[in-house]
Amino acid sequence: MKIYTKTGDQGITSLLGGVRVPKSDLRIDAYGTIDELNSYLGLLRDQPVNESRAEILKEIQDRLFTIGADLATVPGKDKVKKPDLHLEDVELLEQEMDQMEAQLPMLTAFILPGGHQSVSFCHLARTVCRRAERIVVELASFEPVSDLVIQYLNRLSDYLFVLGRKMAQDLQIEEVTWKPRL
Repeated sequence: MKIYTKTGDQGITSLLGGVRVPKSDLRIDAYGTIDELNSYLGLLRDQPVNESRAEILKEIQDRLFTIGADLATVPGKDKVKKPDLHLEDVELLEQEMDQMEAQLPMLTAFILPGGHQSVSFCHLARTVCRRAERIVVELASFEPVSDLVIQYLNRLSDYLFVLGRKMAQDLQIEEVTWKPRL
């Protein structure tokens, strides 16, 4: 089977359920940004510092595919078979954050991204997650979007912030705090 179909050569693509939309459609932007985020999660999973977290990062990637499928489905097309997101998926992120935060010093200032390439990758993933969340929230103002998708993305960006802090700690990198000029 060839990967190219030529059906998108005119800037139109199909959603799950068969509706054709411009590639500039907000729904396409939403699941495209989720795909970008998933690529950053793969990059994070490949970092040696995250060897012990590879399974949870893969689990998150799986959930991002679930979210992508949900966002790529035409609203009201209940017959389209796709995986579901569950409240337990959000709770897993919360549990992972709680475990990491128990090992981290109290946060007393804003942290500047950086200090180590692996930590910087995590902050890039966090900011792409925030962008995905903003796009999905905007989409939800026009079309039905699962509240759980929005909740998951919100929690995931928090998780990525805490993960960046934990990665810095594991790498013995001092966090650089923002000291505003007054």
